Amino acid sequence: MTSRLVLWDIDLTLIDAPGFGPRWYREALAEVTGDELAEMPETAGRTEAAIAADVLRRHGRDADEAAVAALYAALATAVAGSRAELAERGRALPGAARAMTALAAVPGVAQTLVTGNLAEVAFHKLDTFGLHHHVDFDIAGFGDTSPHRHDLIAEAVAKAAAKHGAPWPPEDVVVVGDTPHDVAGALRFGAIAIGVATGRSSAEELSTAGAHAVLPDLADTESVVAAILHHPTPTR
Repeated sequence: MTSRLVLWDIDLTLIDAPGFGPRWYREALAEVTGDELAEMPETAGRTEAAIAADVLRRHGRDADEAAVAALYAALATAVAGSRAELAERGRALPGAARAMTALAAVPGVAQTLVTGNLAEVAFHKLDTFGLHHHVDFDIAGFGDTSPHRHDLIAEAVAKAAAKHGAPWPPEDVVVVGDTPHDVAGALRFGAIAIGVATGRSSAEELSTAGAHAVLPDLADTESVVAAILHHPTPTR
């Protein structure tokens, strides 16, 4: 039986929410500090822990625990309040639902998330597009854990091991994402890295970053499943 713990990234891997990130931060920053968002840092492949602290500092605010927690809460509220518009203007990327459904039918496969998003934000995004059904949120690695993506992978694997009652070897862990940050996190953990060129990074950039396999998108379900289930385990 094939054993795989599949860790999905969300933004530009499973869904596209164009322009919503800066909008949500604009609303959250105004709510927490009264400041107008003047500058938005790079977000691709980064975690909320890194982004939130960066936003606060760029606007002359301390990024202490209380300030970051307040920004998280306001961010989650902003996302929840815009779900109808997200459903209208955003989209699930082609093949995402089919790939997740196909993997859910394979014995020995568990699917969860390693995402820079907060847990509440991740749920709103996936639930809006009907992609939450096959994801085990209880064992996910979320973006408030650490500024470093590999820490989120370690968190998810530890949760999965605790829930399933056995360690999950790194060579049976598959990270699927659209940025070199996703690839780097997987490689640091010793996991299989699958790059999907549906974001701002090209297939060549993902390959150069060290991805074990690179897909143009998730549209070809057979190719996605084959890459995840049958790619040779990385040597350590």
